Amino acid sequence: MALIKPEGYRNILGSVENTEKAIKYVKDMFQDNLSAQLALLRVTAPMVVMRGTGINDDLNSVERPVTFPIKDMGDAPAEVVHSLAKWKRLKLAEMRTEPGRGIYTDMNALRPDEELDNIHSIYVDQWDWEKVILPEQRNLDFLKQTVRRIYEAIKVTENKVYVEFPEIKPELPEEIFFIHSEELRRMYPEMTPKERENAIVRKYGAVFVIGIGHALEDGKLHDGRAADYDDWSTVNEDGFFGLNGDILLWNPLLGSAFEVSSMGIRVDQEAMRRQLGIRGEEHKASLDFHKKLLAGGLPQTIGGGIGQSRLCMFLLRKAHVGEVQSSIWPESMRRDCAEAGIELF
Repeated sequence: MALIKPEGYRNILGSVENTEKAIKYVKDMFQDNLSAQLALLRVTAPMVVMRGTGINDDLNSVERPVTFPIKDMGDAPAEVVHSLAKWKRLKLAEMRTEPGRGIYTDMNALRPDEELDNIHSIYVDQWDWEKVILPEQRNLDFLKQTVRRIYEAIKVTENKVYVEFPEIKPELPEEIFFIHSEELRRMYPEMTPKERENAIVRKYGAVFVIGIGHALEDGKLHDGRAADYDDWSTVNEDGFFGLNGDILLWNPLLGSAFEVSSMGIRVDQEAMRRQLGIRGEEHKASLDFHKKLLAGGLPQTIGGGIGQSRLCMFLLRKAHVGEVQSSIWPESMRRDCAEAGIELF
């Protein structure tokens, strides 16, 4: 477990009480801004789904969900969600939502396979959002337009935080920079993907890395993505693979790129079949969610997740995610954090 301990670190807000007030302020402000930017309705979402339906998010297809039997359903197994990437699309179909409108929700998940450090916790809280689009909007320009709207919501929130808590000065650049993961590889061929992210985000302050999940020209992935939600295999207008990506901000406190959102245009029937084949997961086509999508029973959508604790951590200048959420941490990490002036909830 790698722990970054910024030299001379202190709680810029002065106390845990002020931190709690600021956390609520950020969450209330950002979700209002996000809803306005993307025309989203808040909905209630599940924390558990039934195993074997294909609804749970597989993330990189290797993480294990928390699973338990339900006594009153003959011990049928249920899973705590990893995220709601696929559930949201089912919900939009159920609601018969028109193109141009969407939903968002407070998503609470457990990811016990996370490697715990400054930014990773087994408890994940994010704004999961999804929006219905037209087939002709499945393109790079629409993806970038949506990213810019989300970035504007982040910037407005940062400025509002400064008004309310003047000790926190705005740091984000006016515009977010776009680059494809293959362009990034060509720019820094000797670096690892994380080193490339650090180099480009340090330079521009806010970056959207496009095309995550498909193999690059060197045969390696920039990062993993499951086969059944983001479209990472369609060739876009720039001639590269992918209609998805990550929003990364430069975090001077940690000295690294800081991911606050993973998002993208979702798979259509063609992309789903292709990506299941690439991953060798054709068997998933028989799961409930996948059958419905492949039969044309789900709307075309764009969606993603925006980390609540991650955004609070960034905007409130915190060194550890445990300063803005209550989770479980190894005692050694708690001791090291306390010695470094980092107060974990």
